[in-house]
Amino acid sequence: TMPKEPAVLHQNILDTTAAILACGIDPKKCFLFRQSLVPEHAELAWILGCLTNVPRLLRLPQWKMKRASQNNEGTVGLLTYPVLQAADILLYKSTRVPVGEDQVLHLELAQDIAQHFNKKYGEFFPVPKAILSEL
Repeated sequence: TMPKEPAVLHQNILDTTAAILACGIDPKKCFLFRQSLVPEHAELAWILGCLTNVPRLLRLPQWKMKRASQNNEGTVGLLTYPVLQAADILLYKSTRVPVGEDQVLHLELAQDIAQHFNKKYGEFFPVPKAILSEL
């Protein structure tokens, strides 16, 4: 949600990929891809954003904290980032999502969006459940 220099962004992608591989993720056993190269993430985020009300997003604590750190000038990207996260989860029809405590409210938003979509258009998205780690 913050502008980055292209060279820094590219290096961050390489560093993140290296970290994922260093953790033992085996690309022969799973899919490893750059999400930014999959346009369906942004497309679904747009659709879901059209079903999500602004007051709900404004109540999220992460919005309030980050906005305060940006001199109360939070961007639309920052406000709607939880909808993009919901699209990331729902696009793959995920049923279980590992999250930290700080992301539980964002997963609850994804659950609410899935339920709202299903009620309006018929059962399509599973409602994802949180997998919380004790660590």
